[in-house]
Amino acid sequence: MADTDVRIAATEREEFGKGASRRYRRDGLVPAVMYGSGSDVRHIVLPAHELNLALRIPQVVLNVELGGTTLIVAPRDLQRDPVRRDTLHVDLILLSDAEVASRHAYSDALARAEANAEEAGLDPLLAGAVISEAAENDEDLADVADRIVEILEEQAKAMREAAAAEAAKEDEAAAAAESAEGEEAAEGEESAEESD
Repeated sequence: MADTDVRIAATEREEFGKGASRRYRRDGLVPAVMYGSGSDVRHIVLPAHELNLALRIPQVVLNVELGGTTLIVAPRDLQRDPVRRDTLHVDLILLSDAEVASRHAYSDALARAEANAEEAGLDPLLAGAVISEAAENDEDLADVADRIVEILEEQAKAMREAAAAEAAKEDEAAAAAESAEGEEAAEGEESAEESD
């Protein structure tokens, strides 16, 4: 089981509706729905504490143990209380083996990129952003993770150059404004001398 895999026990929901959901939450359970891969929708409840810990993991894969079988799912949608931030409901989608492998590849690349960035004294959050962008562009995540220091240094260099160009442009504008003010002052002095 990879670092992103979390085993969690679930039970079938027996009651439905707002009142039942509130009772489940009061008892430390979160109502959930599982669907996907052509299977029937299943209404379950999950332990709130274990679920919240699992949801902190990027690209988490939940191994839901339900009635003697293990179903591999991932969070699809999450509803939280806007004030207390408690998890109110979660939608889970069943994953195929290919989707599980893809999530594992992403999380492995993310962990390696963050470690490489930290080792080089760079911000690991920037490494995460680069990995996310690479995943969206269907790039080889392992290759990007291995080259993360080079990529981040190139980005930093480009940012420094852009900042230097912007500063030079501001300096030129300030010098031009100063020169124009100097010419206006000289013209003002000349006109004052002529009027005397």
